[in-house]
Amino acid sequence: MFAAWQVGQVLWSILWITITFLWIMLVIRVFADIFRSRDMGGVAKVVWLLFIIFLPYLGVFVYLISRGDKMAARDMEVAQANEAAFRAYVRDAAGSGGGGGSGVADELERLAALRASGTIDEAEFQKLKAQIVG
Repeated sequence: MFAAWQVGQVLWSILWITITFLWIMLVIRVFADIFRSRDMGGVAKVVWLLFIIFLPYLGVFVYLISRGDKMAARDMEVAQANEAAFRAYVRDAAGSGGGGGSGVADELERLAALRASGTIDEAEFQKLKAQIVG
């Protein structure tokens, strides 16, 4: 069966498979954007979902025309939030490892403030400082 296919038929099949894949990815992105959108209420989300489910081509294209410009902004917000969370995680992990960095400096500053306020004496300060520095 496959041996009877000509080059043109194979190319058309590849084209249609690619278009189908792109369409499915576009519908998934629109669904994700509908659920991610914070400026729409629940009823508006349901209306958009029903519109896209029952009239998929028209629904997706109308959604892209009416709300497509905000899709990129929402994607950017999510990317920035993920980046901030990653940076906070790295900062916390690097600071608590005892391998140097701003965590040690913060601890020494806190110890100096405790010594200046009279909460700890010089001997305790030196002992705790030696523990922090290593």
